[in-house]
Amino acid sequence: MELAYIPSPSHGVLHLGPIPLRGYAFCIIIGVFVAVWLGNKRWIARGGRTGTVADIAVWAVPFGLVGGRLYHVITDYQLYFSEGRDWVDAFKIWEGGLGIWGAIALGALGAWIGCRRRGIPLPAWADALAPGIAFAQAIGRWGNWFNQELYGKATDVPWALHITSSTDGRVPGYYHPTFLYESLWCVGVGFLVIWADRRFKLGHGRAFALYVAAYCVGRGWIEYMRVDDAHHILGLRLNDWTAMVVFLLAVLYFVLSARLRPGREEIVEPGAGADAPAEDGETASDDAEGKTEGKAKDKAKDGDKSAGEDETDGDSVDLDKPAVTESVTSSDSAGSASGTDAETEPDTEPDAESTSRDEAGSAKKS
Repeated sequence: MELAYIPSPSHGVLHLGPIPLRGYAFCIIIGVFVAVWLGNKRWIARGGRTGTVADIAVWAVPFGLVGGRLYHVITDYQLYFSEGRDWVDAFKIWEGGLGIWGAIALGALGAWIGCRRRGIPLPAWADALAPGIAFAQAIGRWGNWFNQELYGKATDVPWALHITSSTDGRVPGYYHPTFLYESLWCVGVGFLVIWADRRFKLGHGRAFALYVAAYCVGRGWIEYMRVDDAHHILGLRLNDWTAMVVFLLAVLYFVLSARLRPGREEIVEPGAGADAPAEDGETASDDAEGKTEGKAKDKAKDGDKSAGEDETDGDSVDLDKPAVTESVTSSDSAGSASGTDAETEPDTEPDAESTSRDEAGSAKKS
């Protein structure tokens, strides 16, 4: 008797009148919303504009969905094109089946188109979105729980997943919840990228490369546990080989980028902040231009005032210095003249009193 297990939903579709609400689609939509929300916050923190991440996501998300579906259909073509199968089911994306490898590859193409239209570097945008993509994958994996798919080997662990459906070759029982393992791993990858980006200031696509490498490590051992049908090469599932190749490419990019372009981009979006609304219906760019012109005028006035003060000071110095010099020279000349007279007068001119005494004395003698 199992003490505990994770129950599977009896069905993955809720009907709101004639409108079907599918759990798998809801998980994908919520994941995209979280990725764009977090990516926008990180983009603004890097110096970008509000809404740029969402504008580029308009290109990246549809491309990613198409790429993810194409990868799934190509690698599991027997589910749609073998005998007894209906190829129209290949378009029923709501029934599950998205390959993350194709989603990232074609999603990157769509993002490149969006970035090129906005004139911003794709690596910087990818760095901002990297942890959000990991969290989006963590949420999206719960769509597999709604569809009772992508589980692992049979087990009796307390957290075993109880599969109740018998469609498409399923055997009811208790299995490893590989969807849960991957969901938790993706949450860890998201927090790892956030921490590493803050600690080491990752730039030029290295935060995204770290996300890819870390995800591939987890996907490798989780993929090895799955029991659903898959193509094997040399005893390993195709997705294991894909994870190893992508891991090596991500690590190679990380190392080469760190050597060739160290540090982080100083400007991720030219003119960021120029379109922010200002008061009185003006844009921030208009306000900035007005402030710039005002500062230029103030500087010009200050320059004129400074020039006038310099000219005045120069004139006063030129006028005052000769006057001071002349007065000092005159006083020195006067002092010199008086000093000379004082020294020469006793020798050249006899005192009047002494002269009169000499005359009186001469008279007495006679």
